[in-house]
Amino acid sequence: MEKGSIKKLFFRFFSGLDRQLGLTLFALVVVGLITFLSASQNTPVRLEDELRNLALAFVVMWIVSRIPPKWLELAAVWVYGFGLLLLLAVAAFGLVKKGARRWLNIGFIIQPSELMKIAMPLMLAWYFQKREGIQKTWDYGVAALILSLPVFLIARQPDLGTALLVSAAGLYVIILAGLPWRWIIPVVAVGVVGILLIIIFGDTICMSDLPWPFIRDYQKHRICTLLDPTTDPLGKGFHTIQSMIAIGSGGFFGKGWFQGTQAHLEFIPEKHTDFIFAVYSEEFGLFGNLILLILFFALIKRGLTISASAPTLFTRLLGASVTLIFFTYAFVNIGMVSGLLPVVGVPLPMISYGGTALVTLGFGAGILMSIHRHKRLVQS
Repeated sequence: MEKGSIKKLFFRFFSGLDRQLGLTLFALVVVGLITFLSASQNTPVRLEDELRNLALAFVVMWIVSRIPPKWLELAAVWVYGFGLLLLLAVAAFGLVKKGARRWLNIGFIIQPSELMKIAMPLMLAWYFQKREGIQKTWDYGVAALILSLPVFLIARQPDLGTALLVSAAGLYVIILAGLPWRWIIPVVAVGVVGILLIIIFGDTICMSDLPWPFIRDYQKHRICTLLDPTTDPLGKGFHTIQSMIAIGSGGFFGKGWFQGTQAHLEFIPEKHTDFIFAVYSEEFGLFGNLILLILFFALIKRGLTISASAPTLFTRLLGASVTLIFFTYAFVNIGMVSGLLPVVGVPLPMISYGGTALVTLGFGAGILMSIHRHKRLVQS
């Protein structure tokens, strides 16, 4: 094949992909691979495994970027319904690992709750698109019901991290669709008061043997160790204490690549997945963290820009929700590793090792690429 033909094929393959978004994702992947090489030392995972996961996520992103948003809109109800059926199947005969029923064996192992991170904003964006111009107050109640069904099933597995992300994805669509502030402010106020009460009376509440409403014992322990991880330094508080030590010991410029003592002396658990930010912080310090935050800011800014210029309500709601999912992933992961939020199973986007989560994020990035690509095609 001639050099000119290869060049044409290359540009045809990448045509339509948003350059700013693509370059930002590529930069995050590079940071992730650099950190993974250090964090994966003395773990059973290999670089080949992560490269395979990234390749699969890229293929998914590329395929979805070619799908017109109108097709996504037509498929929304079917995708949501299929995801709901899979969650019911998990509740009935799913696989149990470490006390949680989250997986389904259909010839290969899948985690259906991951599908809802995309299916939820698809479904709600479709619903509000259908109600555009005739929206009533009760439409928000219907949207809340659409959201609550899968969240309830996921929370029962139990999987607090995924339930949180699915809830956030749905709530973003509902709020952006025009939920009145008079409904938002009281909920936020109740949440703030609840957090303040836990902070003020945390020790008394945690020492009590009385059960907490809507919260399992292990989730109660996570909140209590967040307030004071030293109460169980070798148990529930171990993750938080060791990750905070790693982050603090990194200083401004870090200890250097492969020089992190907390990571390589095996003090940081799940160091290549949920707690990879602690490894990164120890080795690259505050300076590295600022670069990482700038990259996430650029990703979110570009996603919101694409969404704001989208031609339909469906694409605007879907694009903004997908973008804010990236924000939620990053915010929750960095918060929990830094000891500011309870420990939940939420990876750092494009940085943490993973399969299903990377594919989900690749799907989300593909949606943004599709909105950008097909808007440009319509305009031209």
